[in-house]
Amino acid sequence: MHFITGNHIPRRTFLRGLGATAALPLLDAMIPAGRLSAHNRPDEGPTRLVCIEEVHGLAGCNEWGATQHLYAPATTGKDFEILPESALTSLRPFQDRLTIVSNTDCRQAEAFTTPEIGGDHFRSSAVFLTQAHPKQTQGSDIWVGTSLDQMYAQRFGQNTPLPSMQFCIENLDQAGGCTYNYSCAYTDTISWASPNEPLPMIRDPRVAFDMLFGAGGTPEERAARRASRKSILDWMAGEIAALKRELGATDRLRMDRYLNNVREIERRIAAVESRNTSGEERELPEAPAGVPDSFTEHMRLMFDLQVLAFETNMTRIISFKTGRDADNRVFPESGSDRPFHPASHHGAREEAVLEFNKICQYRVGQLPYFLEKLQNSMEGDASLLDKTMVMWGSPMADANLHNHRRCPLILLGGANGLLEGNLHLEAPDATPMANAMLWALNGLGMEMESFGDSTGEFSLVSGSSAATQG
Repeated sequence: MHFITGNHIPRRTFLRGLGATAALPLLDAMIPAGRLSAHNRPDEGPTRLVCIEEVHGLAGCNEWGATQHLYAPATTGKDFEILPESALTSLRPFQDRLTIVSNTDCRQAEAFTTPEIGGDHFRSSAVFLTQAHPKQTQGSDIWVGTSLDQMYAQRFGQNTPLPSMQFCIENLDQAGGCTYNYSCAYTDTISWASPNEPLPMIRDPRVAFDMLFGAGGTPEERAARRASRKSILDWMAGEIAALKRELGATDRLRMDRYLNNVREIERRIAAVESRNTSGEERELPEAPAGVPDSFTEHMRLMFDLQVLAFETNMTRIISFKTGRDADNRVFPESGSDRPFHPASHHGAREEAVLEFNKICQYRVGQLPYFLEKLQNSMEGDASLLDKTMVMWGSPMADANLHNHRRCPLILLGGANGLLEGNLHLEAPDATPMANAMLWALNGLGMEMESFGDSTGEFSLVSGSSAATQG
């Protein structure tokens, strides 16, 4: 079988076999002759964007925790110090790709009227990427705003097979109303295609894998293929062999690495499913068979799938919800035996703040795995980390007070040169987080005058007036 068209392989080449398809990573053979320069690649496209929400804020957003620099470093500007006690300590190896934004507010998550008091946990997630205030309702008349990931997808995501992908970790499959007269839609997703159109999020790695690889047209076909114990790659072995005969040595090595990654991820998902259907007692009995009981294992599988999605250009825009507000999950690997939500209500007691900080360090500590994978995945002469903006933050600050002032926000990656890294920026008091997001959106090419409750742009580079706020 021949794949060559003119002098190169089309970027949208797919391998196919028995209901499965596999897109390919960027190969040198996909670049027309004379266009090998990294600055003149036809596939360069928009910067990849990953938006990751943390719930319950950070221990360093507590008044005492701030004095211990458990989140914001003691100094602003370049070459700041991340203390070993900081929730960000695991990010020290990536400081040159890290921009810390401190002292910005998510005021749209606050209660605006008396009936809304107490419902902070059930508004917050809807606010994170919309920076808009959710309408209090348990009916179908939900309303908040369009999230920034979907604004970006509507503008720049239409040329990929999947304009965007939405992932999550915790159980978000709840119907009807949540507490304080809020629809569960506000708690279940961070991605809104329009003010009344929440997008579902994928929790099961198997579902995400099947979306990426079109693994079987029906549930019956997928079940039959899995029962054969064959990888999807085994069903397209002929096409793989034919393609590799057309490639140079460097491309063959790149293909082998990619195919080995696909096979290994598929193997890990199958191992999780086998373990979870063995009859042994599960830590997460309500979770689908493809969902690992281990938080770390689940996070890493979802990160691996996101890297594959970027490598194959199946999508360039991902949102990732890593928790659910008021979640009582315990994270033994953190060194704390306290459930997540109760630990966040630490009563401002110093020892309890530090106990919560153990959980914060553990959860933030999942990020370096993703960053390393992006850094090690080369596309031409630059890494995916160089070509990606990772926006991580929380719409809550001090969860003990249900406070939404001075919320944590960090950006990672190079964003195709937009982000310089190694930078801590402290915003003036009362700066909306939306101001930093507006700057990021415009830097990504959106050309917007406002976003959410923004009052202007808050610049995320050094050597400029940090804010152009009204």
